[in-house]
Amino acid sequence: MANHKSSVKRIRQTEKRKLHNRYYAKSARTAVRKLRATTEKEAAAGMYPKVSAMLDKLAKRNIIHKNKAANLKSKLARYINKLA
Repeated sequence: MANHKSSVKRIRQTEKRKLHNRYYAKSARTAVRKLRATTEKEAAAGMYPKVSAMLDKLAKRNIIHKNKAANLKSKLARYINKLA
């Protein structure tokens, strides 16, 4: 266990931030899964801007890496374009 007041506070802050980040990362993964499960092009195209913005915000706040966000957005765009 930490001995300094500042390190105890830091542990509390880190735990709170970890829970916050995990929630938003998980909700983004769920949104990506939902978009990939969609088989209608119009519905998927309508969902794509929201999912894309969500991924960009996570990347901006360093919750996920910017390249991971770019890769996911690219793959989702390719998936949507492939739908008939």
